[in-house]
Amino acid sequence: MKVILNKDIPNLGEEGDIKTVARGYARNFLIPKSLVMPYTREAIAILESRRERLDQRRVEKQKAAMDIKTRLETEDLVLEMPAGDRGRLFGSVTSATIVDALAAQGISIERRRLEIPEKTIKSIGTTRVRVRLYGDEEAELKVVVRAVGSTDGASARSEAAAVVPDVQADDAVADTEDTEAVASDVDDSVADETATEVEDTED
Repeated sequence: MKVILNKDIPNLGEEGDIKTVARGYARNFLIPKSLVMPYTREAIAILESRRERLDQRRVEKQKAAMDIKTRLETEDLVLEMPAGDRGRLFGSVTSATIVDALAAQGISIERRRLEIPEKTIKSIGTTRVRVRLYGDEEAELKVVVRAVGSTDGASARSEAAAVVPDVQADDAVADTEDTEAVASDVDDSVADETATEVEDTED
């Protein structure tokens, strides 16, 4: 079934995109929540009336992504964690840890956009984290983990380095961003949806 997205939906598309989804997924979840419109002549007319605003919004998203990319790649993110003598952390650095530390620096990134090698960081040292931004844009963030109280040299962000509690559970921090909430709803709906995608091209 073809639909037009009314807002950005993680793993599906952004507002204004035309997508094909399973009919049950559209009828039972997307349409009742006003996340999409069925692909009809009327819906196409509405989409065209929004075109200028949508194009401007995409330009703004691209610019914001480039600004974030510059910030992420200009300075290291330094975190201080309790660690043992051999550098093993008492706990781990997760995507939530990094998101919180970046938020303290005024940089808003969703957890799902981070790709940490081995999923978490469990020892002191430097790890390069891939950050997926808007569209095809990506950034590489260098995360430097030091033991609490270390006197090693730090980067420009060291003065605001986060001191993290002993244990960080993966994705345990509640995220109130609208996109994250939609992502959770979408994931739940897909789990419950037993029908495979129907490649309809008409309503």
